[in-house]
Amino acid sequence: MSPVPELDVVDWRRRVHHLYATVRALAADDPAAAHEYWVAARDDLFAEHPASPLLPEDRAAFTGLPVGPYDPAMRFEVPVRAAGTARLDVPTGTDGVVPFERVGRLELPGLGGLDVWALRSYGGGLFVPVKDAAAGTWTYGGGRYLLDTVKGADLGPGRVPSGTGSGTADDGPTLVVDLNFAYNPSCAYDPAWACPLAPPGNVLDVALGCGEQQPGGTPG
Repeated sequence: MSPVPELDVVDWRRRVHHLYATVRALAADDPAAAHEYWVAARDDLFAEHPASPLLPEDRAAFTGLPVGPYDPAMRFEVPVRAAGTARLDVPTGTDGVVPFERVGRLELPGLGGLDVWALRSYGGGLFVPVKDAAAGTWTYGGGRYLLDTVKGADLGPGRVPSGTGSGTADDGPTLVVDLNFAYNPSCAYDPAWACPLAPPGNVLDVALGCGEQQPGGTPG
């Protein structure tokens, strides 16, 4: 462990950025293989890295994160549609109030829609959380994260050209939204973390058995 803990956090973020760069490269040909790599790499980070969000007593017994099997039907390449402006202010214990602004919406066929939020503070980036109908049972009660680009969690742009999604004028640039890569915020493992949770516009009325599950949860 570094004598300067902030250096551990810097290294964690470097590794996460590298992880997702590899995921994007692998997913171009084989999304399931990209997911397998993502699961193994995150298990290594959680088990070995000094900035792991696992509590010391949980790290001692850690054997891997609970992640559902890859479901190719849960991968989408969808346009970012126009949405009305909205603001989300998230109070945290260390960073004060973190502001987000809604900049668009993603419609996932057969599942519902998710708001796309932009971080309106230093670093910027897009943020897309998701909370599904299994939240509090086998998925984390506060919701999970799909994209958090300022921290490296970025699955890349979609390959569907702009304007071809629904044929409407408000089709914008596309994003890869793969629910198999939904992951728990750090506060799911350590209550000392203050994490932005999924607001009402990021709630799906379906239960998702894919992605990272709640510790100790079992899909029904």
